[in-house]
Amino acid sequence: MKTLTVLLTLACVSAAWADAPGPVPPPADRELARHILRELIDINTTHDHGTTAAAEVMKKQLLSAGFAPEDVVLIAPADKPTKDNLVVRYRARKPGTKAVLFLGHVDVVEAKREDWSTDPFQLTEKDGWYYGRGTEDMKDGVAALLETLIRLKREHYVPARDVIVALTADEEAGGDANGPAFLLKEHRDLIDATVAVNLDGGGGSLKNGERLFYEIGTSEKVYATFTLETTSPGGHGSLPGPDNAIYRLTDGLSRLDKYKFPVMTTATTRASFEKFAGLETGAAHDDRLAVARDTPDPDAAERLSQNVKLNAQLRTTCVATLISGGHAENALPQRAKATIQCRMMPNDTIENVQTLLTNALADPKISIKLDAPPILSPESPLTKEIMDKATKVVHSMWPKVPIIPTMASGFSDGRQTRTAGIPTYDLGGLWMDVDDNRAHGRDERIGVREFDESVEYTYRLMKAFGAK
Repeated sequence: MKTLTVLLTLACVSAAWADAPGPVPPPADRELARHILRELIDINTTHDHGTTAAAEVMKKQLLSAGFAPEDVVLIAPADKPTKDNLVVRYRARKPGTKAVLFLGHVDVVEAKREDWSTDPFQLTEKDGWYYGRGTEDMKDGVAALLETLIRLKREHYVPARDVIVALTADEEAGGDANGPAFLLKEHRDLIDATVAVNLDGGGGSLKNGERLFYEIGTSEKVYATFTLETTSPGGHGSLPGPDNAIYRLTDGLSRLDKYKFPVMTTATTRASFEKFAGLETGAAHDDRLAVARDTPDPDAAERLSQNVKLNAQLRTTCVATLISGGHAENALPQRAKATIQCRMMPNDTIENVQTLLTNALADPKISIKLDAPPILSPESPLTKEIMDKATKVVHSMWPKVPIIPTMASGFSDGRQTRTAGIPTYDLGGLWMDVDDNRAHGRDERIGVREFDESVEYTYRLMKAFGAK
């Protein structure tokens, strides 16, 4: 799932940075990348179909490009034979050097032909756009990584440290039993690295064709799922009484709806608000600076929280997503349930969230059960070395564009590598309009020119990180 970062409307942007086209690969590499993208889109890699067919096609391309068979590994859990991960190692001049890991996932969410104006599993080029399931999330990045490996091999490039590329399965299914989670648990030697670059996040934001800013993701929220349940004696529907499981549950949910978790910031979100303040004027500028302090100003936080995207950057959120109750239309309910999805700040704890959730419901007769504990994912430090390296690559492509550290409100496979102790940075190369995010939706698309630029960017990024 393409992580959802702080894509702001920025109605008061005081200046727009260079919106001139960025560099693109040489013609042969541009065509190869487009060919790879077409092949990948045309292979259905939804949950029911798996990723093995696509992984086998990519393995064949890499072997033809000159990679040794032992450096191109297809591997899957024993109980998921159609969901292979592809792990490629580009070896350094000196054996044993600590590696850099590049992450991308090959699986996509489902798409129905009747919902689309084009066939979602056939790449369609129209009016400067590529349409197809996975164009944005994230076969574009997979194609860019694969083309870069082939291009570097053809150029006889030798990195200073091993470069590992993991093109994985089951990210859209949660990623807990396959993908990096499986590889780290069962085959860590294949992907062990000192740093990871995740192309399923970060990237550039456009508005009306103008480049606004480029995001470097250093962290992401994690999710926890609770089940709330109430019970009551029930009885005949003609004799309603004071104890009704549905009413009790919905009263508690109404209180939760009005509750706001305390403001909580991180090093990343403070830096993000400070950087975004530089793109604003007036009250918006002042409020962003006010929440960027070590102790955020509560009034400024309240004003910014009126924007749902900014609210998600300022606190843990919990929301009801499913509800059920009763057993017959002519009977009083004996039971009612609701599913609560919480998105936790990286520095929050499940104990704190459950305590605050209990307080917000304010009813001891509503039971709370933790169904899906969070995979705690620490924030990756935005060191000067990482920032300098990323800035050099980004500005070589799109000079002077503001670069802003961000926390994703969704999640990606980056949480797995961060949890495993590998600092991970979201450094995707795609530019998208802030008002045209179609990942997971109908008529998913990316710009043709933007795809070409992302391929060149990925090439430069891999060389930069391969050089230590």
